[in-house]
Amino acid sequence: MKNTPIIDHFYMPAEWHPHHCCWMGWPSRAESWPFELTRVHASYITIVQAIAHFESVKIIVLPEDLEETTQLCGKYAELVSLPLDDSWLRDTGPTFVIDGQGRIAGINWQFNAWGEKRESLFNYQRDAVLAQHLLAYNQIHCYMAPFILEGGAICVDGEGTVLTSEECLLDPNRNPNLSRREMETLLQHFIGISKVIWLGQGLQDDETSGHIDNLACFVRPGVVMALTCNDSQDSNYAALQDNLHRLRCATDAKGRQLEIIEIEQPAPREDKNKLRLPLSYLNFYIANGGIIMPTFADPADDLAIVTFTQAFPNHQIVPLNILDLIYGGGGIHCLTQQQPSV
Repeated sequence: MKNTPIIDHFYMPAEWHPHHCCWMGWPSRAESWPFELTRVHASYITIVQAIAHFESVKIIVLPEDLEETTQLCGKYAELVSLPLDDSWLRDTGPTFVIDGQGRIAGINWQFNAWGEKRESLFNYQRDAVLAQHLLAYNQIHCYMAPFILEGGAICVDGEGTVLTSEECLLDPNRNPNLSRREMETLLQHFIGISKVIWLGQGLQDDETSGHIDNLACFVRPGVVMALTCNDSQDSNYAALQDNLHRLRCATDAKGRQLEIIEIEQPAPREDKNKLRLPLSYLNFYIANGGIIMPTFADPADDLAIVTFTQAFPNHQIVPLNILDLIYGGGGIHCLTQQQPSV
């Protein structure tokens, strides 16, 4: 396989690696939410403000929205005018890779709107090339991946291990011609890992079809935080119990048995179509010295904050109620994409 990051000695660093900045995308598609965009923008700006306290924020915005965005959050972020369709930069922006010697590059994954979940509703052609435009704007080399993947589908420990899910990466609507072994080989070549830990199914009605950033994440090498469910009558119970079992049986690229931090999911809530919202405390952002974590005005919020405080003792925990944003299909992690420092 030619012209892949691993051949050029690049790898994907863990999300706690120091950041140069955080990339985001301004919400401009009114059809993505069941209420007015002004309400969406209010919640979005709280995230921008929180991250800006710890590191630089750069927001991609459509030319026609530039004046409004400047007034609303120009003092917290640098605005970059590029074409985009939606605001989920974790999935449509580039995944950055570094070589540890001062070089940085980016990966443009192929994108088809989460296995064409939104194809019938929305156009996504600008999002499909957004990573290329962002990297060209920054004069950063772009690797073109020959397969479909979104940034929210993978989580790495920076030491050779990646977490992902079968439902997502082996989705026939994404990569119908790739086997599990072939997918593992591609991940090795593009993000520099040697071990894949496969979880199974994602949350009920999650239109990403099992993104890992709602299920489990590395807190540090050898330590994983996992969403759990203790109610056997809950529709997420079987999938989350299976994922927990897989984590307990897994070892990482260094041969370590994983330490698992369990965090109970919030209570079920539905959207106007009676679909369950993908509520997860794991859809958070690690900033330089801060953790921007979601809350949902739920009784489980307080315990979740305690869990994060104990899991990240060297970070300031910033809880934000982002329930409004969830109605658009994603959370804090989905809206952000870190650019690592080199």
